Amino acid sequence: RLLGPRDDEGNPHCIKVLAVLELTGKVVPFLSRPVLPVLLLPSGQHLFSSNAICQYFFEIGGKAPADASTQWLEWEATELQPILGHALQMLVLQGKSAEAAKALEDPMNFLEQNLSKRTSSFLTSDTVAVEDIVLWAALFPLYLEPSLPELTSVFTWFERVGALPACQSAAQRVLQGRGQAALKGFLQKQPAEEAEHLMTEEELQSAARTWSLGLTDFQTQPDLPQEGKRNVLVTSALPYVNNVPHLGNIIGCVLSADVFARYGRLRGWNLLFICGTDEYGTATENKAREEGLTPQEICNKYHAIHSSIYKWFQIDFDFFGRTTTPRQTEIAQDIFWRLHDRGFLIEDTVEQLRCENCQCFLADRFVEGMCPHCQYPEARGDQCDKCGRLINAVELKAPQCKVCGLTPVVRSSKHLFLDLPKLEPDLEQWLDRSLSTGDWTTNARHITRSWLRDGLKPRCITRDLQWGTPVPHPDFSSKVFYVWFDAPIGYLSITANYTDQWEKWWKNPQQVELYNFMAKDNVPFHSVVFPCSLLGAQDNYTLVNNLVATEYLNYEDTKFSKSRGVGVFGDMAQDTGIPSDVWRFYLLYLRPEGQDSAFSWADMALKNNSELLNNLGNFINRAGMFVSKFFGGCVPEMELQAEDKRLLAQVGWELRQYIQLLDKVRIREALKCILNISRHGNQYIQVNEPWKNIKGGAPERQRAGTVTGVSVNVACLLSAMLEPYMPTVSQTIREQLRAPESCAHAMLRGEGIFVRSLPSGHRIGTVSPLFQKLETDQIEALRKRFGGQQLEAAVAEQVTGLGWEPGEKVRTLKAQKAEKPVVIAEVSKLLELKKQLALAEGRDPEPATQKGKRK
Repeated sequence: RLLGPRDDEGNPHCIKVLAVLELTGKVVPFLSRPVLPVLLLPSGQHLFSSNAICQYFFEIGGKAPADASTQWLEWEATELQPILGHALQMLVLQGKSAEAAKALEDPMNFLEQNLSKRTSSFLTSDTVAVEDIVLWAALFPLYLEPSLPELTSVFTWFERVGALPACQSAAQRVLQGRGQAALKGFLQKQPAEEAEHLMTEEELQSAARTWSLGLTDFQTQPDLPQEGKRNVLVTSALPYVNNVPHLGNIIGCVLSADVFARYGRLRGWNLLFICGTDEYGTATENKAREEGLTPQEICNKYHAIHSSIYKWFQIDFDFFGRTTTPRQTEIAQDIFWRLHDRGFLIEDTVEQLRCENCQCFLADRFVEGMCPHCQYPEARGDQCDKCGRLINAVELKAPQCKVCGLTPVVRSSKHLFLDLPKLEPDLEQWLDRSLSTGDWTTNARHITRSWLRDGLKPRCITRDLQWGTPVPHPDFSSKVFYVWFDAPIGYLSITANYTDQWEKWWKNPQQVELYNFMAKDNVPFHSVVFPCSLLGAQDNYTLVNNLVATEYLNYEDTKFSKSRGVGVFGDMAQDTGIPSDVWRFYLLYLRPEGQDSAFSWADMALKNNSELLNNLGNFINRAGMFVSKFFGGCVPEMELQAEDKRLLAQVGWELRQYIQLLDKVRIREALKCILNISRHGNQYIQVNEPWKNIKGGAPERQRAGTVTGVSVNVACLLSAMLEPYMPTVSQTIREQLRAPESCAHAMLRGEGIFVRSLPSGHRIGTVSPLFQKLETDQIEALRKRFGGQQLEAAVAEQVTGLGWEPGEKVRTLKAQKAEKPVVIAEVSKLLELKKQLALAEGRDPEPATQKGKRK
């Protein structure tokens, strides 16, 4: 199902989608009218990128894109579209055809050069492919009227694609024969997308005046909300304690939240950033049994592992806590009784899966089977990782206990439920306010609305387990709270362990803005279930204002898997020899915002060597070295000319864009502003050649001094803008330049002001390179190391070396009628060894699904 705007609204993104639909013969109904086309897949997941939608339809039609196709799609999305959006604004809304043509000059020449070298009829082959449709549709509005210079190869290709009936039909449906005028309504609703911003004389003079402003000292923020301040509370989803986080987990919540928290502090917000480990549940019990520890000991062990990993990644929490505390019990039980006393809890008897072999009810995540909705064979008992649908464990087909591998049976048990239907009116009213005033990511909005569209159902909040927060009701004293009722309350209890005045943060919606960071699978619990708990408690709780959810990060062409040795996990990254700042940069550069993205070793090396080493690092190092080499380590006198003012204005504009984007939590886009500034700086140095001017007469030496002084001040600004992304590099730059500590706060206040923070006569420190090249052999070794091959060989050696001694041990224990927990522990070891051996030999590790008896 395709959710998209009406065809007559002039959305150019719809042209490509409609053309692909007709070309591939797919029939998809339109259901609603958001800004961009959104595809609701049969699995229940959404595609938010028009390019991803086009690619999807080609793939299900049997036309999987080649690498060249993917490269063109990426170029269209990351290089062409930002410039194109700006050009359409100028062309259609402002009538500036010459300026629009100038802005498009570089990408159009790039396209012309590539097409002129090809012998095929289309971009990558002799048959039309997805990249042809996407690029043709992007450029179509520009060719409606003669505003672009004629490029022979581009025009020939454009006419050939445009002659396809599917393209003609799509253009007619969207533009209704009205030409560029049909785009006006759509473009007027969009924020102006700037490419190479054209500076006015007023902007040049303003930048020069701002340049001379001094720095202001700023106080650090206190740990409690303050009247008259912007009070921001930031949380990242609580990681489950018995898992070592991989790169996808890290970018999905803690790293994204850390960037925003660091940015907020630089802006002078009164900000609190909290997180912690989620420690209750059967998963902890089983992990403890595997390792021969108590649940509390296992929590202590893995809490320390998580803390160490986040410390290495420089995640700057104000407090990193945990859920196994008396405060958690106190606050969770208080919310429970308030819900109970207000009639928002109901009793019901439910069917659960019980493993007779393990003699316990199975927690949802410890039963696995086939999803009843999409038939995915490895769905968990609470949610399917493939289609994202929430499920009840008893609905699974061919369920298996993940502890012992046997088939569980269905048993009845009485439980308590949160009456979500009764709370739905209050939830709807709150959501209308929060969605209209807050910054919710597109996927968070759609996932939340899809839950409400399907209708809310009562949600069980109790479980037949031992390791958890006890239910205080006398009729349910043998039960504990279900993790998705209990775990989000951890945000409150962790804050309470940080400060006794925690209620000033969590019962203060008038003064506090709450930002939740997470991956998309956590959205329903933070946008529906947890808010309903707090709304039902009726205790003036602070509810989420801004819900920021990422898509998934994959590893190369597969998923992260600790058991198969595939992918980089948090405890491994520091052993690669690559600094944590480089890891942070690359993860943030490919942060999965609109659609899933994939970590790639080759791409990481490319981005490090091109963007960090040759662009950013090159500019900052050259600026500092010129001061040291040509001016004795002191910033020279600066007499600004028009070209210097133009750079100041360009840099100031990028700074303001950076602030506008980060204010809206558009973290990946804001990073590009930093790289744009260093590109401007490199070009400025290259054009003005201070290494030549320093050898000339007095005017030339003065010119070299001005260029050097301006450049080193731009480097100082970059250190401030880098602080949220690469804190160690940021600090290193400031130390090399001996920059005032207050410079970052000063330049990031308000809308952003680029001031001369290093005046003439300022003495800098020792300058040295910031980054190192990642060599091909180094990257190839890491790719192999984390691709699973070495682990498979080691496991095969280990298992074959052991023979089947574990199997003999299990049989012996059973014959001796040993204690059941001892037998279960050995069975678990045996199953794990068999699974690892299967993986090592390239076989399917999962046992064949057993056919049940017909009923």
